[in-house]
Amino acid sequence: MTCPCGSTLTFDACCSPFLSGKKLPPTAEQLMRSRYTAYTKSDVSYLKKTLAPESRGDFDAATTKQWADQSTWKGLKILSTKRGSASDTQGTVEFTAVYEAEGKTIEHHEVSKFRKDENGQWFFIEGESHTHAEGEEHHHDHEPKKPIVRVAPKVGRNDPCACGSGKKFKKCHGQAA
Repeated sequence: MTCPCGSTLTFDACCSPFLSGKKLPPTAEQLMRSRYTAYTKSDVSYLKKTLAPESRGDFDAATTKQWADQSTWKGLKILSTKRGSASDTQGTVEFTAVYEAEGKTIEHHEVSKFRKDENGQWFFIEGESHTHAEGEEHHHDHEPKKPIVRVAPKVGRNDPCACGSGKKFKKCHGQAA
């Protein structure tokens, strides 16, 4: 089986050693890919473990698992990386993840920031993102943009829901939490 992260490798040769804790991802991009794979497998413990400690304050494991379970993951495309190599301590990865939720195909575009600690472990710090549901018009820089919709675990109660409904999280998927 090809790895869900979109590499040409099998899951066992790609992200599995990271999710199982046998190896640390050597680059920010490999951490990004393994976090995407963790979403496809609803591996919430890996998502929390690879989230920077300073970013864990609003992490909600139950809501993250529910959202990951209810989504059908369609693919990941890495658009660019800036630094984040094995010899760097910081990096940025721009990507698009496509998933289906509540019958809609959602394109999630994000620029994520990562840092590596003194032990060589990469962590996800934060990401600036927006989503686009299939059938909606794309907005360009000169047009008004839709509100930022963050992918779990950065969804706060008053943030727009990650499903793309346009409702606040607390009035949508946050009601079940």
